[in-house]
Amino acid sequence: MHFLRRSLIGIFLLALTLALFAWAGNTVRLAVQERMNAEPRSFEQSERVLSVNVVEVQPQTIAPALTLFGELESARTLDLRAVVGGTVLEVSENFRNGGRVEADELLVRIDPTDARAALERSQVDMQDARAELRDAERALTLAQDELDAAEDQAELRRRALDRQQDLSDRGVGTAAAVETAELAVSSAEQAVLSRRQALAQAEARIDQARTRLDRAEIDLDEAERTLDDTEIHAAFSGSLAEVTASPGIRVTANERLGQLIDPDRLEVSFRLSTSQYSRLLEADRTALGAPVTVSLAVEGLNLTAQGTVARESALVGEGQTGRVLFAQLDDTAGMQSGDFVTVSVTEPPLEDVALVPATALAADDTVLVLDAENRLSEAPVTLLRSQGDDVIIRAPDLAGQRIVAERSPLLGSGIKVQPLNKDQSSTAPTEPQVIALDPDRRARLMAFVEDSPMPDAAKARVLSQLEQDEVPAEVVTRLETRMGG
Repeated sequence: MHFLRRSLIGIFLLALTLALFAWAGNTVRLAVQERMNAEPRSFEQSERVLSVNVVEVQPQTIAPALTLFGELESARTLDLRAVVGGTVLEVSENFRNGGRVEADELLVRIDPTDARAALERSQVDMQDARAELRDAERALTLAQDELDAAEDQAELRRRALDRQQDLSDRGVGTAAAVETAELAVSSAEQAVLSRRQALAQAEARIDQARTRLDRAEIDLDEAERTLDDTEIHAAFSGSLAEVTASPGIRVTANERLGQLIDPDRLEVSFRLSTSQYSRLLEADRTALGAPVTVSLAVEGLNLTAQGTVARESALVGEGQTGRVLFAQLDDTAGMQSGDFVTVSVTEPPLEDVALVPATALAADDTVLVLDAENRLSEAPVTLLRSQGDDVIIRAPDLAGQRIVAERSPLLGSGIKVQPLNKDQSSTAPTEPQVIALDPDRRARLMAFVEDSPMPDAAKARVLSQLEQDEVPAEVVTRLETRMGG
């Protein structure tokens, strides 16, 4: 009995548990069906508005600038070479690397002993040639006199022959006398012929003497020139470089002793591509005369010089492309031959174009335009030039409209935006900040500049700025940074 009671209680508890499980499953099923059949709740949506920087497209005339790199070189460079060989006896005090020399200044003197001896021999040969010419002229005069005398004698013989023939015709003379007269005439004519030959020989001797005199004059001029070449003078005022000569060394003919450079006549050579070269061509199909600006960053300062394109290379060069142009520069204080500089070449102006930030242009040459409701739409433009962080575009249909200055992947057609600056291009550049210096600070900065190794021209420019009542803050900051203060 006790066992049966426990069995019934177990069966009852199992049935109750199964019933509870069935009720819980049915409850979950009904909840899921109700959730799936229920209408989704809707929330009020608001359009997302992004803030963007905008710029107005303003058509104007812009002269683009090509930024290239070039090398400075002197427009007038001369190799100093020894025309004659010999021992160097003397050199100028300025004949050293970096030495400044004036025009016609004596730079090097080579031992002139051999050249002077050759000159003296040429002078002696000149005297001999002149004496020979005088002797030949006297011989010619004598030969002419002898010819005249022979002709006179021949004339007398002819008249004597005529008398003998006249006497023979009248029966007074004899045939033997006539024959004797004829023989005398023949001998006189033979003597005239001999004198003419002597005269011709005297004239030939004159020609030979004159030729010898001319040759002696040439040798004398060459000897004088060789003697002059023992002294090397500066052809123009300039600076010396690559100097190798010193007193006592032995030099050979055509040996290079140094290089004379004119530092005041610098020019810049730079290479540009064929497409860039074609942009510089004017109506006359030449790039000559294009304005050029050269800049050189040195000692924290930016040295600049202006110039124009003067000539272009006639050959492209083996293994090269593009064109090489040369520009003459003015006022190149602080610059030297061999400096690597930045070159900016001004192209012919472009009309009806706009200058916008490069970030406003997409890879497919399109921009995002704002309409009256500040909603974006794409518009194609023509890319003409890149100018640093800006680009020059031609878009006549967008004149006066606003475009996005800085594109991002979040922006596209149909999106509404909030412009932050409606006319970024009209913002006036801020004036450079200036500060007033106290006497101690000014003196400390000027002393630092005077002791610095910067070029004299740059040093004078910085000192002139420091002498003003108000000095640009950028200059003061740069100098104090270099001082470590």
